[in-house]
Amino acid sequence: MRFLADLHIHSKYSIATSIDLSPEIIWKWAQLKGITVIGMGDFTHPKWLGELREKLEPAGNGLYRLKKKFQSHDIPESCRAPVFFLPSVEISCVYKKEGKTRRIHAVVFVRDFSDTAKLNRALAKIGNLASDGRPILKLDAKSLLQMVLDTSADAMLVPAHAWTPHFSVFGAVSGFASLEECFEELTPHIFAIETGLSSDPAMNWRLSSLAKITLVSNSDAHSANTIGREASIYDCEASYAAIMNAMKSKKGLAGTIELFPQEGKYYYDGHRPCAVSMSPDEAIRHKYLCPVCGRKLTMGVMHRIESLADRKMGAKPKDARPFYSVVPLREIVAETMDAGVKSKRVDREYMRLLEELGNELGILTTMSVADIGLAGSPRLAEAVERMRRGDVAITPGFDGEYGKVKIFD
Repeated sequence: MRFLADLHIHSKYSIATSIDLSPEIIWKWAQLKGITVIGMGDFTHPKWLGELREKLEPAGNGLYRLKKKFQSHDIPESCRAPVFFLPSVEISCVYKKEGKTRRIHAVVFVRDFSDTAKLNRALAKIGNLASDGRPILKLDAKSLLQMVLDTSADAMLVPAHAWTPHFSVFGAVSGFASLEECFEELTPHIFAIETGLSSDPAMNWRLSSLAKITLVSNSDAHSANTIGREASIYDCEASYAAIMNAMKSKKGLAGTIELFPQEGKYYYDGHRPCAVSMSPDEAIRHKYLCPVCGRKLTMGVMHRIESLADRKMGAKPKDARPFYSVVPLREIVAETMDAGVKSKRVDREYMRLLEELGNELGILTTMSVADIGLAGSPRLAEAVERMRRGDVAITPGFDGEYGKVKIFD
């Protein structure tokens, strides 16, 4: 069975997230986007876990589903499909190691509510789980991994958005140069990493140390409409065991759907307060200093990968999975209509397209361009065709500022 999964999202209880992130709304948007398996997000938060327990039920495949009484009927017929929930949470580890403050984010997966309770009891001894849906704990990432392993043989930890400068395992500001430096003797229990919005598999292929690591993609959604902006493609049974096995062995993982990495918030080096954005070569020429204020630049993901890579650009492992670079449909519609992404005009056209053609990721990746054109959108069809062949112009993101994509430049 081939399906899409987005296993890293957040709830309304995380800081800087939308209040619309309830189980019902997540269930709805998973269908609109074409996601079959969605992460629960934030299962460490007591109120959120209580809501999940109230509204979800076992689906019989090691996953959960939304109870019928909470399901809405306002989903286009063309998008309706089963949605399963998988227990997940992002945890922020802040600690000192080798004389440096580390801020490492990790996504944790467990099989069921029994295991969430077990892990939560252990984590509650370290910090306040009710303060944030993504708890910030004074905890070594290696110690967190051990706690996950102690919870269950079925549980798994995956380093989140592995290259983000400030909060990741390889981050230029507070991360490490290798998985081994971070997790030491427990490194063999790290089977996968999340590429994050500012990198794609091709960038990660440049490190031979990641040859055995499975590359997965998830949205890290902070609002319902960003669910599925990145996702992983599985070709296996839609079950907890099969998904975990696919991440461990790569068998059953058919590829990933990615944003163009330049659109991510940390692709280039830069200093946002001064609106300074630089390529790695430019940053080196300026000695990593902002030419406006003289402060240190934030090293972007492109530069960080370049500094650690031992393979040339274009290197591709034999077992590399394909990936598909996309621009969110709403952004494409906005450009074709010359309107704002959040405008009512764009919203109406977006929903019309879903009603006519089906879910968003299907439109972006697999639907024939001819069918898109027949839906009364020849300019959209041309835009999707250009996007699929990578014919886009992007002003790269930097230092927390998203990049800007143009198809008709």
